Amino acid sequence: MRFSEQSKAAVISCMEEAMDKYRRGTEMNQAVTDIYLQPRQDVGELVICNDEDEELARTIVVDWVDYEEDDFDVETERILRNILNGMKSTGGFDKLNIMKPYSFVLVDEEKESVAELLVMDDEDTLVINDGLMEGLDEDLDKFLEDLLKE
Repeated sequence: MRFSEQSKAAVISCMEEAMDKYRRGTEMNQAVTDIYLQPRQDVGELVICNDEDEELARTIVVDWVDYEEDDFDVETERILRNILNGMKSTGGFDKLNIMKPYSFVLVDEEKESVAELLVMDDEDTLVINDGLMEGLDEDLDKFLEDLLKE
């Protein structure tokens, strides 16, 4: 997918508009756990919502308007992840009135989670993924069995 500087600027501006709501935040804002990014291929739009389905920002992404390829979801995931990581590294998510951890999540048209794009957490927060959980049931069963033998 061709992704122009104009489109990148539109996405960043949309993200900043959404995050501004949490810079001026209230106590209520601290409870946010996820921020949802919904790219819409049919209209070339990016909609950003909080976990209560309140719209935070939206923009038209010019390069998405006429994009007809089947890899739209894969490409938008890659693009959005890169933009979010870039914003994180430049301090774009510092000073938000949101309690950590929280995530930026890619969602589809039905607002079902497609991918976790970025997790914002403190240094000591452990993010559990499939690799970490693999074999946990067997380990716990063996531990319990050994414990009951004693």
